[in-house]
Amino acid sequence: MKFYFIFLINTIIMNSCKLYLILSISFCFFHINTNAQSSKIMGFSEESAKTQLALEADFDKMLNADNLDEWMKYMTARPHHVGSPYDKKVVDFVAAKFTEWGFDVKVEKFNVLFPTPKLRLLEMIEPEKFTASLKEPAVEGDASSTQIAEALPGYNCFSVDGDVTAELVFVNYGIPADYDELEKLGIDVKGKIVIAKYQGSWRGIKPKLAAEKGAIGCIIYSDPEDDGYYRGDVYPIGPFKNEYGVQRGAVMDLPYAPGDPLTPGYGSTDSAKRLELNEATSLTKIPVLPISYHDALPLLKALKGPVAPEQFRGALPITYHIGPGPAKVRLKLEFNWDQAPAYDVIATLKGSKYPDEWVIRGNHHDAWVHGAADPISGLVALMEEARAIGELAKKGILPKRTMKFCAWGAEEPGLMGSTEWVETNQDELRKKAVAYINTDGTGAGYLGAGGSHTLEKFFNEITQVVNDPVKGVSVFDRRNAAEVVRGGQKWAYYNLSALGSGSDYSPFFQHLGIASFNLGFGGESSGGEYHTMYDSYELFKRFKDPNFQYGIALAKVAGRTSLRLANAEVLPFEFQHFTKIVDGYFEEVTKLADKLRKEIETNNKMINDGLYALAANPNEKIVIPQTKDEVPYFNFAPLQNALNELKKKSTEFESASKKEVTDAKKIQEINLILKDMERSLTRDHGLPRRPWYRHHIYAPGFYTGYGVKTLPGVREAIEQQNYVEVSEQINILGEVLQDYSKQIDRLITIMK
Repeated sequence: MKFYFIFLINTIIMNSCKLYLILSISFCFFHINTNAQSSKIMGFSEESAKTQLALEADFDKMLNADNLDEWMKYMTARPHHVGSPYDKKVVDFVAAKFTEWGFDVKVEKFNVLFPTPKLRLLEMIEPEKFTASLKEPAVEGDASSTQIAEALPGYNCFSVDGDVTAELVFVNYGIPADYDELEKLGIDVKGKIVIAKYQGSWRGIKPKLAAEKGAIGCIIYSDPEDDGYYRGDVYPIGPFKNEYGVQRGAVMDLPYAPGDPLTPGYGSTDSAKRLELNEATSLTKIPVLPISYHDALPLLKALKGPVAPEQFRGALPITYHIGPGPAKVRLKLEFNWDQAPAYDVIATLKGSKYPDEWVIRGNHHDAWVHGAADPISGLVALMEEARAIGELAKKGILPKRTMKFCAWGAEEPGLMGSTEWVETNQDELRKKAVAYINTDGTGAGYLGAGGSHTLEKFFNEITQVVNDPVKGVSVFDRRNAAEVVRGGQKWAYYNLSALGSGSDYSPFFQHLGIASFNLGFGGESSGGEYHTMYDSYELFKRFKDPNFQYGIALAKVAGRTSLRLANAEVLPFEFQHFTKIVDGYFEEVTKLADKLRKEIETNNKMINDGLYALAANPNEKIVIPQTKDEVPYFNFAPLQNALNELKKKSTEFESASKKEVTDAKKIQEINLILKDMERSLTRDHGLPRRPWYRHHIYAPGFYTGYGVKTLPGVREAIEQQNYVEVSEQINILGEVLQDYSKQIDRLITIMK
């Protein structure tokens, strides 16, 4: 699945020469500030902090990059998609390692819907004949790429079957803004087949939106401007996508709900009642197929109609036109709609003091093909963490809380292994889970991290004491320097990004409200191998993290995050950072309402004044849009009042928490409340039209997929111009935050 923030990090630094010049100056300053490690850490008394820091030093000494190399080489030796023979070999290998390291290991199986391609045909029938090859040939020097017979071909999982023929329309990235541009040009995709570029949004949004606009089929290709020769040398010379690379991936309606489409909201166990296929709500409505830019070029070259706007154009050697036609294509797809086993490896190390409080660490093991970068680079880091912690446990150094290390199956088709496990065990997780720490792959460069903002201050301390393996400064300082280089402000502390979707934290965080992290390094390991045949051990060793030094850095960051949460005397949550962040989100939604109001007022005035007609080219069709309903002024008072109360209580909590609590009974009571704080931001009824997503502060966007929407109920009601719902969601969110403040008040009372 998409490891979304690594792609964001990849855009931080566009000029590496400029970066190194500034870093060479900046690091001298930064290093002075972070060279000494403080003996005080959140959640620990001064004495227990010394013990914890000594433990972490021993943990670091045990980490061995050679293990990561060896394990990746084994697990990526063959394609290991869901249900494949080698997938089970990977599962058995991981389970055996955890057992060897002293964990109590269970392999849990869920039977999930996993369609695979039976027939794929794409041909152009007008104005000339062309049949797409739909193949990824072997490349010189990469033995993995010769295993074509074992690999799943390029396809989009959860596309529906279909046989459609129609004119072709180029829709850029196929996101809402692109259709707005097409509307201005008078181009309608109804009854057409659209061709869209990858990137710009999660892939599943492209067929979803196309179907809503009336299209009958969707083709997705990777333009070389985004991850091909425009960016650098292509594989096997460099890491970028060659002309035959195809990005596989699921296109189920992930923003509606992840997991097995036939068991919505409950685990797909052997005895589970399953929907009929025609009852599943998260499948695409139209057939969709991914192709290479080799196969896309003849189709795009045959298009006429208006020249594409500048923002639509890519790096192929053509003039980009939109259509429709005269290119006419046939798209025919058939799938095997079978169930396949999704195996979860759950390795448990029982806590010595609080066995019924769980710290959970996870990374998936399944891949679309070999999956060296996605997901095995993250999994081997997790395994090395577990090995070191297991060795410490054998010496009698046990974590206070129970630690669970999880290798999830069937993540790629739609977060299935983790979602089905969470749905099956949700009652126990609500009682016991403290936090979930996720990875999904890693590379070289800068630390990217998203997560619960109540743990931002806690996580900042970790980033200050783990060093970048190349530069020798803290991972915080290196990321901070990157922010400055790109023109941003220097961070005072590590800024966690808000979590959207696309990896296994989603069921923990957005469904059950368990505080979560998503971690990884990137920015200096860009490429085009994502979900292609070429995401191999050979490519990873040459271009991603050759010595696995950033894999070890990830193990240090994630290992500390897990260990500190497992051993903290008082769980290290705080609320001032969270309050500041939510207040910023509130300002955004109020400005969004004002911006939309002004845009519609301007739009309607132009229409009424006839300015569209005056501005139109006399040789082109004049398109005069319809006027839109005016945006009312919303009553944000319930939300503003709730935020004011939250600011007050978070300040009081900060003051109260400065006094050390020593009474064991009070500490236990405080921890029980803190553990459930994130859950108090959820509601069982969930968000409008998608009740699976229960968190009212963070959710994937309905039309962004992986991309997060903060305060999603209010924000998306404004964006979708559902003005009655805006007021309803303001009231709901106000109640959520008022209840949250009451929980903080309970903590303050105990502390006093």
